[in-house]
Formats: sequence, C-alpha cells, structure tokens
Amino acid sequence: MKLLSKKATCNTHGQDSSYFLGWEEYEKNPYDEIKNPNGIIQMGLAENQVSFDLLESWITNNPDAANFKKDGQSIFKELALFQDYHGRPDFKKAMVDFMAEIRGNRVTFDQNKLVLTAGATSANETLIFCLAEPGEAFLLPTPYYPGFDRDLKWRTGAEIVPIHCSSSNNFQITASALEEAYLEAQKRNLKVKGVLVTNPSNPLGTTMTRSELNLLVTFISDKNIHLISDEIYSGTVFNTPGFISIMEVLKDKKLENTEVWNRVHIVYSLSKDLGLPGFRVGAIYSNDDLVVSAATKMSSFGLVSSQTQNLLSALLSDKKFTKSYISENQRRLKNRQKMLVKGLEKAGISCLKSNAGLFCWVNMKHLLKSNTFEAEMELWKTIVYDVKLNISPGSSCHCTEPGWFRICFANLSEDTLNVAMKRLKNFVESMSNGQNQSSHQMLKNSRRRSLTKWVFRLSFDNGRDREPEER
Repeated sequence: MKLLSKKATCNTHGQDSSYFLGWEEYEKNPYDEIKNPNGIIQMGLAENQVSFDLLESWITNNPDAANFKKDGQSIFKELALFQDYHGRPDFKKAMVDFMAEIRGNRVTFDQNKLVLTAGATSANETLIFCLAEPGEAFLLPTPYYPGFDRDLKWRTGAEIVPIHCSSSNNFQITASALEEAYLEAQKRNLKVKGVLVTNPSNPLGTTMTRSELNLLVTFISDKNIHLISDEIYSGTVFNTPGFISIMEVLKDKKLENTEVWNRVHIVYSLSKDLGLPGFRVGAIYSNDDLVVSAATKMSSFGLVSSQTQNLLSALLSDKKFTKSYISENQRRLKNRQKMLVKGLEKAGISCLKSNAGLFCWVNMKHLLKSNTFEAEMELWKTIVYDVKLNISPGSSCHCTEPGWFRICFANLSEDTLNVAMKRLKNFVESMSNGQNQSSHQMLKNSRRRSLTKWVFRLSFDNGRDREPEER
C-alpha cells in the first residue's frame, strides 16, 4: 500500500530545471569578496537590492510602523490576534493607490476588487485554480519565467502551451504565433482557458507594445477566453518606451463593464518594485466578482501577516516617500543595467535592448559549439563551474533558439558586478585564443560524470515541451 500521494511523489514540480539547479550549485559555493573570492557569483536571482537604503531610512524615520505602534501607543495585541483574511482595509487602499501611482495615475483600482496573496507565486496559482480545470491549458509566450512550470501546473493540473516568439522581431507576440499555439492546443485535445503574459517581460526585460496588448485583447475576445497580465515588474521601467498596463488598454478601448472587462485579471507584488520578496506580498486584481470571491476564499491558504500589512500600509501611504522612491529606484536600475551592458560589450557579447526589469536577455550564440540546446547546456555548465557565474540558460525559459541567457544585475553590488564582468571577459578571450582547452575539457568530462543525476528540461522538441527524463 502506498503511503504517499501521487502529488507528493510526482516529478512535475520543475525543480529539475537548470534554472533551479544553478541556484543549488551557487549555494554550495557562494561568492564572498573576503571569505570566498573564488566562489560562484549569483546572477540568476531576479532580486532588487539597489534601493534598500531608501527603505531602511524610511523605517528609521518612522519607528512606530516597525515597532507595532500607532500614535506612540502599542497595537501589538491588535496585530497579533486573528485578522479577517480579506486583508486590512488601510493596506488594500494603500496598495491600489501605489499600483495607480506606478502607472502614472492613468488608471485607478478599486480595493474591493483586490485579493491579497502570499506573493505573486500564490496569486498566479490561485487564478489558475479559479479559471481552469485540471487538463485545461493556458497559452504563454516564450521565453517565459521558468517558475511558471511549477506555479501554474504542479498543483492545479493545468497545462502550458507555448506561444513561440522569435528573435527576428525581438520576441514580440504576433497574431500568427497566437493562432499556432491555439491550434497546437487543439491538436493535443486541450481546452484553452486563457493567455498569461508578463509585462514587463521576465526574462526579456522589455515592456509590451500597445499593438501587442491590443492584439491580445482582440484574441481573447474572439476566442472567449481569459487574459492574465502579470505586472510585478511594472515599477522597474527605467527607460522609454514607458509601461502600458492592460487596464489602460481596456479603458482606452472603452471596454468597461463588458464580458472582456471581466475576463482580464492582473497579478501584482511588492517583491520586485520594492525589493521585498521575503515579505510575501502579492495580489490579484479582477473585475469579475466571482473570481474575487473565490480567490479571497482560497487566499486563506496563503495569507499576508497583519504585521506586514501594518508596516507597508504606513510606508505606501507616505506619498512623498513613494514618489521619491519610484523615481530614484528606476534611476539606479538604469545605471546598473548600463554597467552590465557595457561589461558584456567589452566581452564581445550583445543583448536584447531592454527598458525594464532586473535582468538582461543576453545573446551568446557565437560561443556555442553548435546551434543546439545540448551545446547551450555545455556552455552553461562551463560558465557555472569554470567561470563561476550562475546565469539562466534560455532553454530553462523555453526559448526556441539556443544561445540566449538571462543575466540579473540588481541583486549584487557594483563591485561584484565588475568582478563578474571581468571573469566573463577573460573566459571569452580564452575561448578566442584557444587557451586552457585541455584543462577545460577535463573539468567538463569530470562534471559531466558528476551531473548524470541532473535532468535538463529543454524547451523545444519538435515544437512541443520535452518531458523530463527518468534517471
């Protein structure tokens, strides 16, 4: 008799992806300027650490918020006792106001249509539970965040069908790509329930164009399906063109109070814009009352603590601070991105022109031994083990073209970024000069033997996701 459920023993969590395996190798040998200068530098983590001093300064100047006080009086008991999982009204109001501010107040949000969740991971999964039955599908443009294979599929039983995008048009969504994905789902006998996009894109670091957004609205209208717009990077846009929320497009097209209006849902979080992933603050925004009701009930399995809501309510309600923070954070992200791009250029490496996010989409095709995903994985292992940089291979993001990598720039200091760029430049030069080939080959051979237990999920196999191998 089996003692564990199929869910507990299945191999569909996605933890075998090279995206997560790179993190494991980093954790075994993390870089430290003093303690471990030859360790692996983490460039696979999309974390915003460039503006912590601004947050810490605000906390220093507003001690009541962090010390469970209001007007100098303790509110510890109030925060410690049970709170309705609908969320604190003051925090929900501050949250929707902050969302509007990031969007230039071109749109506004109703706090009664906001559902709080324990991060965007929980928000996306909850929406899938609300919108799809097990075995039904969502279409996602490639490349996409590797964690979606876990977040959208593992517990819900839903399927992902890729919308294959190409570097020929900077990976923008096209009408033909949408139709091809829809037809592919039908061939697999999958009912399509919606499209999910990240805007700004992870891993591309680009904002969606108005024409792409209009195309998506037309597509979901014609197909009578949902659209989820994951906008957790909306406050990181540091260059033109600016960010356009799907809500702006709906209002411009005068689609309020229509069926399409009710089938568009937004995911948001404070993990990227404020750099607070450890606080686990996410949100679902939907105009569909039934979705809001169902998601609110489901949110009882992943609540945001009252203490966290109290602190962030005070912070986000300080409009002088939020205005200053948004501007300064974007300025710092822009400068840090420039550092990465210049460092890559010195190494002879180019990347997709980006204007948002905490990463760049980097083209290393010229460093591959062949135009294959196997060659991409070999290069990735060399970069992780020899160059000692953890970056994310494009195949983990289901990119259909070998040789692309996501490299993060906001989770490390300027000094560490300079060290990383120096390592990468030396590696490219050694490849060009043909140096150290024998030692590199020995390292590769030994590591290939030690990595036999690793399973690499390649994104493209005759137009479909390749299933994980049993080893």
